[in-house]
Amino acid sequence: MTSISRLAALVLLALIIFATLSPIELRPHLSDANMERALAYILLGLALALGFPSRVTQTVLFICAVAGVLEVLQLFDPGRHARVADGLLKAAAGVVGIVLARFVITLVSRAAERR
Repeated sequence: MTSISRLAALVLLALIIFATLSPIELRPHLSDANMERALAYILLGLALALGFPSRVTQTVLFICAVAGVLEVLQLFDPGRHARVADGLLKAAAGVVGIVLARFVITLVSRAAERR
């Protein structure tokens, strides 16, 4: 499970980087932009937290760093815009994903103890 989660996190990270830094017309459009951002980072946070269950602090810092760095990198692309609010939304959504994963880990651990 850990290996699959780590691979999923790597794929999600690559997709997020592509969607964030590619020309706007190449970015996939599935829904409202804020919903897309939030869902992508929730999934990334979930995958990272499941892949690295004993590294919660590092996972939170990594999510926040990725959100911030990718937002800053958009400053160098004339077709994109960098906004503090977007970066904060991404970081917060990633942390939500991490919290959800911690709930899943706790529930699975408790269920395993009962057996």
